[in-house]
Amino acid sequence: MSNQTVSPGALLAGRYRIAELLAEIDGARVWRAVDEVLSRAVVVDVLPVGDPRTNLLFDAARRAAAAADPRFLRVLDCDMHDGVTYCVREWAGGRPLERMLGSGPLTGQQAGWLAREVSEALENLHRTGHAHGSISPATVVVTDAGAIKVVGLATEAALRSTGPGSPEQDVRALGELLYASLTGRWPGPAPAWGLQPAPVEHGRLLSPRQVRAGVPRSLDDISDRLLSNPPRHHAPPITSAAGLSAALSGVVGSSHEPPSQMDETVAIARQNGSIDDATQVVPPTPPALDPTPPAYESNGHDQPQAAYATAPQTRPVRRQTPPPSNGNGHRRRADEPKPKGSWGGRILILLAVLALLSVIAMAQFLLKGGLNNEQGSGTGDGGTTTAPQTSGPPSATTGPAKITGAKSFDPEPDGDGEEHPDDVANTYDGKVATTWTTMSYRNKPNLGGLKDGVGIVYDLGAPTTVSKVDVALVGDGTSLQVMVPKGDTSKSPTATSGWTPVAEEEEQPEGTASLTLSKPTETRYVLVWLTRLPKESGSKYRGEISEVAIQR
Repeated sequence: MSNQTVSPGALLAGRYRIAELLAEIDGARVWRAVDEVLSRAVVVDVLPVGDPRTNLLFDAARRAAAAADPRFLRVLDCDMHDGVTYCVREWAGGRPLERMLGSGPLTGQQAGWLAREVSEALENLHRTGHAHGSISPATVVVTDAGAIKVVGLATEAALRSTGPGSPEQDVRALGELLYASLTGRWPGPAPAWGLQPAPVEHGRLLSPRQVRAGVPRSLDDISDRLLSNPPRHHAPPITSAAGLSAALSGVVGSSHEPPSQMDETVAIARQNGSIDDATQVVPPTPPALDPTPPAYESNGHDQPQAAYATAPQTRPVRRQTPPPSNGNGHRRRADEPKPKGSWGGRILILLAVLALLSVIAMAQFLLKGGLNNEQGSGTGDGGTTTAPQTSGPPSATTGPAKITGAKSFDPEPDGDGEEHPDDVANTYDGKVATTWTTMSYRNKPNLGGLKDGVGIVYDLGAPTTVSKVDVALVGDGTSLQVMVPKGDTSKSPTATSGWTPVAEEEEQPEGTASLTLSKPTETRYVLVWLTRLPKESGSKYRGEISEVAIQR
């Protein structure tokens, strides 16, 4: 058996049924497989016959097997079969940080918590005298349950022939990961992991707060102490995982529970003064690039490569405020100082504003008096008084309707109500990076043939005329409907039979799908119903919604 003969369907070592090729690294192949003895999914690294990395992989597997921290995916087996070297590792379902950052940077709490989880795992590893050797956005995975898993302990570095690495290199790599999570930019001279390089001023990397508004000052300082040489403000550098864990715990706490809604954290940070606007603005973050960055001339640092080669994905991009105008019809550059006016000019402007306000107030007074006199003159002919016509503010007839609440819709008997109900609010929070996902379904895009669909019911608070619904989708091939209640539209039906479709789109590509109703309909409740889901990986299908806007 050779590396070329290990293919989907093959049984390796009489135990591991090869299922799907995940990546190819310099001739080594990474497969998803099924351990038929224990009936569980695993990852298998396979080296061809006579590959010089064989001893490196065996040595890496032994070191990885000694790691006790549950955040590292364990090495389960490493051996040779018919001349082929293979290494079997745990499988963890979830999303690598590389893919998450394709939607935009994380919140401060999320980025700090994620970095602290990885630093604690590295701290325990470094005490044994070993290092991971290949920390990157591709080797850090957030599982479906929200836990952190670190992929490829020692084995990833062995496959890339980069050597075992050192604790100092791990900490530096984690600093890069924290910076990228806070800013959505890569702190290097070239694009990497689907991110554009971070801006540099006078040869020095800009701090996260200079790149993105709203980064907490405490995390900005920690990032600077990890990456700058020397750090700003004469702060001591952070060079150990233990030091980083302690610093991050002081900011985000020590809980291992994943953060959920981050708005509360940001509000608290604003109250205690640890967060404010950035001191410098850079151009908006461009769309995500191919996960495998192009080659470039080395500057002493190895160019990172994706741990698993995947097809490039197009995901919704967070909108950012453009740089301010300089008053001449051109945008002011990020490093261009704001023009300063004289005090005399400011006083003249203030006086002009006060004079204008006085004129407006006088005009309102005279107009009101004239109207009162006109209304009073109505009593002169017959003593009848004409009541003034009054009316409330005109109701809005166009534009987005306000969503006052929402809940996932997965009715029995086919459904069980477990379609991530806690994430529903992510679809109308105004943040492209936060999403709601369905559960994963196997084999068929029509929810595995198990049910007609799943979705979200939106409550508009009162009967509202609806003409269109915009749904920002993640993944290609989503089919969806917009439905309203049959009969009494002021009540939300609990069964699918109580709803009627009013708009439909088939197999939509990733992006915003606009579903226009055949005619405007007055309803309090709107159901966005997914009937076909995009392919997630292998034979799995899962739907994902970023934002929903209901138009009057």
